[in-house]
Amino acid sequence: MSIWDRGKSFLKGASFPAKIKRGQRLFLGIGFFIAVYLLLFFSILPLRVSVELGMPSPQSIFAHKEVIDTFSTNILREEAAAAVPEVFDQIPDVLEEGKATVDRFFREVEKIKLLETGEAGSGYEATGSGEAGEDSEAGGTGGESELTETAPDKTALLKEALEAMEVTLPEGTIEALLDQRQETLDELQSRVEAILEDSISAGIKPEGLQAARRQVFQEINLMPFSPEIKRGMEKLLTPLIQPNMLYNAEATEANREAARQAVEPVRILKKSLIVQEGEKITEKHIAQLEALGLLGPRIHVGGYIGLFFVLLIVFIIVILYLYLFNRPIYDSFTHLSLLGLIILLTMVFGLAARFFSGFLMPVAISGILLTVLFDPRLAVLINIVLALLLGFMVDGEFNFVIVSLLSGLVAIYSVSRLQRRSDLTRAGLYVGGVNIVVIISLLLLTSNFQLEYEFLREFSIAVLAGLGNGLFSSVMAIGLLPYLESAFGLTTAITLLELADPGRPLLRKLLMETPGTYHHSIVVGNLAEAAAEAVRADPLLARVGAFYHDIGKTRRPYFFVENQFTGDNPHNKISPNLSALIIRSHVKDGVELARAEKLPQPIVEIIQQHHGTSLISFFYRQAVDNGKGMEVPEEEFRYEGPLPQTREAAIILLADSVEAAVRSLSRPVAGRVEGMVRRIIKEKLNDGQLDEAPLTLKDLDKIGDTFVHILSGVFHQRIEYPERELRADLERGKKNAGDSK
Repeated sequence: MSIWDRGKSFLKGASFPAKIKRGQRLFLGIGFFIAVYLLLFFSILPLRVSVELGMPSPQSIFAHKEVIDTFSTNILREEAAAAVPEVFDQIPDVLEEGKATVDRFFREVEKIKLLETGEAGSGYEATGSGEAGEDSEAGGTGGESELTETAPDKTALLKEALEAMEVTLPEGTIEALLDQRQETLDELQSRVEAILEDSISAGIKPEGLQAARRQVFQEINLMPFSPEIKRGMEKLLTPLIQPNMLYNAEATEANREAARQAVEPVRILKKSLIVQEGEKITEKHIAQLEALGLLGPRIHVGGYIGLFFVLLIVFIIVILYLYLFNRPIYDSFTHLSLLGLIILLTMVFGLAARFFSGFLMPVAISGILLTVLFDPRLAVLINIVLALLLGFMVDGEFNFVIVSLLSGLVAIYSVSRLQRRSDLTRAGLYVGGVNIVVIISLLLLTSNFQLEYEFLREFSIAVLAGLGNGLFSSVMAIGLLPYLESAFGLTTAITLLELADPGRPLLRKLLMETPGTYHHSIVVGNLAEAAAEAVRADPLLARVGAFYHDIGKTRRPYFFVENQFTGDNPHNKISPNLSALIIRSHVKDGVELARAEKLPQPIVEIIQQHHGTSLISFFYRQAVDNGKGMEVPEEEFRYEGPLPQTREAAIILLADSVEAAVRSLSRPVAGRVEGMVRRIIKEKLNDGQLDEAPLTLKDLDKIGDTFVHILSGVFHQRIEYPERELRADLERGKKNAGDSK
C-alpha cells in the first residue's frame, strides 16, 4: 500500500474542476522544467572566452573538465610514426641473376682458354653464344698444328662472346684473363661471387645503389690480382649490383599507424592551468581551448537546443510513468509539487557537491525520501533519472554516474521495509559502505594501480567522498522528513511507527478506560497486518489503523460488550434504536478524537470507514421483534459510512467483524472458526461493503486463509483441567514444600 492509495478519498473529494487541475499541473510542469533546465544549463555549459593567436591572454583559464589534448597527442603520434623505419620487400632474383651472369662469364673465359690450348673441340663457333661444339673428339684428330692454324683470334673471340652478354671489357683485361691459369681464374670467380653475394644479400635500396657499388669497388681493389683484372671485375659487377629492396608503402603506413595508436592520448586534467593571464596565445593554447569547448560565442545555441531536447525526453518519460502507473500522484498537485521539490533539492545538493568530488553527489537523498514518502518503484525511476541528469554536471564521467546510480538503489532497498527511525541512519551506512566498494573497484579498473602520491591522494579523496555521500544523505533525509511531512500533509512509515507506541495518549487512554476494546484492537491489528502482507497492501498502516479504529468507544466504554465486566448490560434498559445510535456514534466520536489528537488523515479515514454502512444486526433484529410486525427502517440501524476506499480499511472492516464473531463462539474449533470467517467475508461482500475497495476475490480468499490461520491459534480450544486433579496437585505441592523444610 503506497501513499497515493492512502490519499484516494481525498483526491476523489477534490472540488476543483478537471480543467483547473490540468492547468495547475501544466503550470507546475513548465515551471519545474524551466528550473531544472536552467540549473543544468548553467552547471554544464562553461562560459566562453575570446582570445587571439599571438595576443596576450586577457585572463587565466583553467580546464573545467578532463579532455584529450589533441594538439600534444598528435605531435607525439607523428614523432612515433616518423621513427618507424620504412618497409622494403627483398627481390631474390637480383642475386640469382647476378650469380648466373658471373658463372657464365667465367665459363666463357674457360672455354676460350681451352680453345687456345687445344683442349676444346674444333666444332667451337665464335658466334657470340659463348658455347663450344659438342663433338670435340671428332674434330680433334688433326693435331695441334691444325687447330692453331684454324683458330680465330682468342682475344677477339672472347670479346665478341662477352659483348653478347652485354659485358664490355678492355682488351688488356681480356688478355690478362686469358693469360691466367685455371686455378687463378677459379679463385677469382670465387672472390667475385662472394663480393656480389655479400653486397646484394645485405640489401640494396634504390637510394643506396651508389654506396653499394663503391663498397664493391673497394673490396675488388683489395683482391690480390693485377689492376687490369680488377678493372675488369668492376666492369663486370657494376651492372649486376642492382637494388633488391623495393619500398612497400602500404606496410610502412600500417606500421606507422600502429605506432601512432600505441601512443597514449595526452589528457588535460580538470582544473589544470591552460594559459596564464598575459601569456601569449599559441596554436597549442587554441587547440586546447577548442577541445574544452571554450572558444566561440558566449551564447552556445547548440548547447541550448541539445539540453532542451534531452530534458524534454526525460520529462515525458516521467510524466507517462506517473500517468500510467501512479495516477493518484499525477492527479495530485500537492504530490507533484513534493516530487519536484525533492528532485530540485537533490540537484542543488549535487551541484554544490561536484565542486569537491563527483563521488559526493547525494542521489541517495532522493532515494530515501521518495521511498519513505511515496513508493520504491517511483524512487527507482527517479533515481535513474537523477543519476543521468547529475551525470551532465560532472561532464558524463562514467565513475560518478555509476556510483550515483548504485548508491541511490542501495538507499531505496535499505528503507523499503522501514521499521524504525534508526533504519534511516543504517541506510546511510549501507550507502557509504557500498560506495567505498564500488569506488575502489572502479579505480582499480580505470587506473594504474601504483602506490604513488597522486594515486593515493585520489584514492583517499574518493573513498572519503563515497562514505560522506552515504552519511550526508541519511542525515539530510532524517532532517527533511518531518518538515516535508508537515508541509505536505503526508503520513510516512516513521509517523506510523511512532503512533504504534503504546505510550501514545490515545492508546494509553484506550488501555486504561476500555481494556477489552484495547485487547480487541491488538488482535485486530495482528489480523490486519498479516492479511495486508498477504495481499501486498501496507501492513504497517493496517496495524496502526487497527490500533486506533475503536478509540471512539472510550466515550461510552460500558455500552460495548467487551468492556462489561460486571454482567450489567446498560442496553437492557434502553430501546434498540437508542442502543444502535450509541453503538453507531463510536465512529463519529473516534474521528473527533483522532482529529483532536492530529492523527494522520489515513488513520482518520480508517476510523471513519472501518464499519462502512454495515447493519447493526443485533439491535435491528431486536427492534423488528419488538415492533410486532411493524416495518423497521434498516437505514436507522446502519453505520453512516463511507464504504472502505482502500485495501487497508477494507481489511480492518473484515478483521473487526471476524474477530468479534469468532470470540463469541462457545467451542472455537478449527472447522467452526473457518466456517465463521468465510461466512463473515461472504456477508460483507454480498452486503456491498467491499464495492469501493480495491480488492479482488483472490485477495479475499488470501485474507480469509490468513484470518483462519491466526484465529485458530488465538482461540484454540483448551483442555479442561479436572478440579479433583487440581486439588491433588495443590496438596502434593504443599507436602513437597513441607518436606523440603
